[in-house]
Amino acid sequence: MNPTETWFTQLLQEKGVALSPLQLQQFATYYELLVSWNEKMNLTGITEREAVYEKHFYDSVTLSFFMDMNQVKSLADIGSGAGFPSIPLKISFPHLKVTIVDSLNKRILFLQHVVEALGLQQVTCVHGRAEDIGRLPAHRDAYDVVTARAVARLSGLNELCLPFARQGGSFASMKGADPAEEIAEAKRSLVELKAKLVKTHHLKLPFEQSDRHIIVIEKLNTTPFKYPRKAGLPLKQPII
Repeated sequence: MNPTETWFTQLLQEKGVALSPLQLQQFATYYELLVSWNEKMNLTGITEREAVYEKHFYDSVTLSFFMDMNQVKSLADIGSGAGFPSIPLKISFPHLKVTIVDSLNKRILFLQHVVEALGLQQVTCVHGRAEDIGRLPAHRDAYDVVTARAVARLSGLNELCLPFARQGGSFASMKGADPAEEIAEAKRSLVELKAKLVKTHHLKLPFEQSDRHIIVIEKLNTTPFKYPRKAGLPLKQPII
């Protein structure tokens, strides 16, 4: 193992996430593909190995520090971009059935290539707007956990993501700086979308020490038929 893989393995082990040699190789391949494809298309502004492992891979897996992923069967990642947090979570917890939704087809093609190159099973990459995909019977009210990492303000994001969660399931919004203002702004959207705030978890990245927050929301009932509204509206005119 190189020094990056050594600290990565040790820090995750301390949190109860044990990685096999195969899983470490999958992370290494993922890193190589990310950097290679990033030369052709804009996937990330972070390409140095140490930084990718900390700010993308480790950061993605932190969701498992606060949610028991062994009890989660299905996960949907909305606006996944280059595959965060869903691909690192899938590598770390191979049993997860993962659906990745992104509106840019080039990113979906990259993610499909990653899934094939890493030999990941039960990962579906869906090209489309969350507002449209969230109305399809196959995805609506369907997932144990829905997540989105650094996508949009919570008031609009709730409408994009909560339709995917099953009744009794969770939406975990992964944020950077203190989201207190966003949470206050999003109160009405939670009522409208039949959900409630459970807890906001705070952590710091191990080396950079930058703040991360994970907002966990429980879905109390099925999504009202009128949501999500047509593409573009949830972010332009959020429920506030």
